[in-house]
Amino acid sequence: MKESIKNKQTRAGRRQKRVRVKLHGSSSRPRLSVFISNIHMYAQLIDDTAGKTLAHVSDQAVGTRVSHVTVLRAHDLGKKIAELARAKGIQTVVFDRGRYRYHGRVKAFTDGAREGGLTF
Repeated sequence: MKESIKNKQTRAGRRQKRVRVKLHGSSSRPRLSVFISNIHMYAQLIDDTAGKTLAHVSDQAVGTRVSHVTVLRAHDLGKKIAELARAKGIQTVVFDRGRYRYHGRVKAFTDGAREGGLTF
């Protein structure tokens, strides 16, 4: 059993390296990074050239947690980060899914961000 958990973590780490090496965000087109814990979800816009976080949001923030269903919360979180990006004049981003596969909460997050007006 321990070996299967170790293999899963190893595969996730390799996936993260494979994804991140291909991405680079700038001030005009920042990287939209997502992190998912067992309970909560976090997103941030990162300018890699300056090494600065331009905006961040989590489902723990007031007003973002409208549902106990994680997929719906992810969708709302995508809309919220798109709203923050538009307020800073950002229209286009580079999406960094990290070690997560593009389905479930990650897909719902991107759908919400696209609905909010972000292009990637």
